[in-house]
Amino acid sequence: MLCPTLFLATLALVSCDVSHLLETTTTPEPPPHPYLFSYTAGRYPGHADRTHTEVSDGSGVVKGSFSYVDPGQKVRTVEYVADKQGFHPILSHVPPEHPADSESVAQAKNRHYQLYAKIAEEHANPHPELISAPLETQAVAEARAKHAQLFRVIAEQHARIAAEREALLREEEEKQHLQELGQ
Repeated sequence: MLCPTLFLATLALVSCDVSHLLETTTTPEPPPHPYLFSYTAGRYPGHADRTHTEVSDGSGVVKGSFSYVDPGQKVRTVEYVADKQGFHPILSHVPPEHPADSESVAQAKNRHYQLYAKIAEEHANPHPELISAPLETQAVAEARAKHAQLFRVIAEQHARIAAEREALLREEEEKQHLQELGQ
């Protein structure tokens, strides 16, 4: 009677909910840290050839712009927004389209494309009738014959050795059989 009572008491203690006894500490989210910065710089004193301004609201969205003087002495400005969806620049000066080809350049490109297409077609359809197997020279034929002859000699020697060994094994078995009968 004592054993089942102890078992039930232990089972009751083990199955009790003690989660309320544990203290849990949670760290609150830190406050946002917005920032703002701006600078102007130049290659020599008193001359500004680049600027940068950036503002963050602290929640992960950054807005800004920068300007610089390009090698053609034109001021280029880029405004941007960086957020969870990525970096989104807006250019103030989009470069012009490439100039159209002159007549001679167009003819050269056309000729190149034609030659390329011709070569691609030739290589796409190989000529099966033009199979070029290596030719066997006289020296190769002689070496092949020599090795074939040596192979035959070695095969004959191996066959002879195997037959001799087989005969010796049979002889040994007969001697052993006779000894067993004689005992």
